[in-house]
Amino acid sequence: MSDLRKILVVDDEEDVRDTLHNVLKSLNYEPYTAASGAEALEIIKHTPIDVVLSDLYMPEMDGIELLKRVRAVDSKMVFLMITAHPTVETAVEAIKKGAYDYLTKPFHIEEVRLKINRALEKKGMAHSLKTANGIIWALLISIPIWLVLGIILASFLD
Repeated sequence: MSDLRKILVVDDEEDVRDTLHNVLKSLNYEPYTAASGAEALEIIKHTPIDVVLSDLYMPEMDGIELLKRVRAVDSKMVFLMITAHPTVETAVEAIKKGAYDYLTKPFHIEEVRLKINRALEKKGMAHSLKTANGIIWALLISIPIWLVLGIILASFLD
């Protein structure tokens, strides 16, 4: 089993899928590709994907609809929107619907790497924060018990 992070590229343009597949492979990710939202959902059903990179404008199911469906399956999956025509409105809508960020075509390898790394760090930090909060709560609950037991034991020693 591979320890590489799994990145799913969803775009109806084969050139974009191939380019991102090669870029992601060179950055030591395990890339998967899908030509449509429906194909992407099938892959997500059977493979634990870490990050989805999806085109905003695709026939049948656009990136926003795919984002909604991915969120219904896994609310923690990191989603980056891809667009050739970025506007403030589309960026805001994608982020409101749960996208972590967006990438613009044409791609710059460094931008792709940075945004994926930030998204994965955020996902990892959220997991770490959840664990830390659990430990803090456990300590808060257990400290009073030990204080009470200490007081009781001290009263027996007197």
